[in-house]
Amino acid sequence: MKILQGAILALALPVSLVAQPPAGAQANPITAAFRARITAQHRNLAQAFDSIPEAKFSFKPTPAQQTIGFIAQHLANDNYLFCNQFGPMKQARSAKDSSTADSIKATWPKDSLVAKLKESFAYCVKTLDQVEDSKLADQVTLTFGGQTRNVARANMLLGHALDLTDHYSQLANYMRLNNMLPPTALPRPRPD
Repeated sequence: MKILQGAILALALPVSLVAQPPAGAQANPITAAFRARITAQHRNLAQAFDSIPEAKFSFKPTPAQQTIGFIAQHLANDNYLFCNQFGPMKQARSAKDSSTADSIKATWPKDSLVAKLKESFAYCVKTLDQVEDSKLADQVTLTFGGQTRNVARANMLLGHALDLTDHYSQLANYMRLNNMLPPTALPRPRPD
């Protein structure tokens, strides 16, 4: 029996050593990668919306597409949908924000839309602090469009990152159609 225990220990020790991050390595590299991408997109989107004149918030390239104002309110809604699933912290939204039709919210003044969007970004940053790599496989309950299903928490982080990227691309195209450069197309300062 002692030989069997010794053999198991001899096999388990190298595995446990490999599972530990090397000295100086990040404890949650997957979560850190999501955090970096998500916060960069928050910054890009905030800069884009800040730079678009309020008169352009009703712009949409074709009748079938969303207005810039609609994109702003839609992103705020989606941020709460995704980020409420990152951990136990939940954000209760005001009745005005949760019961007003999206088409009405899309016509709110720019300063109101951008403030609500930035509040949703700040909330998402707080909820990202709850996420660890070891919790990415945890099942969370998602209700969307009247349907409820269980998904891995990783799906919510990936969904959030992709949603931000999708809408930044959309907004960047709208900006270019209005002769504006999106934040990621602006010249970057060169180091001396």
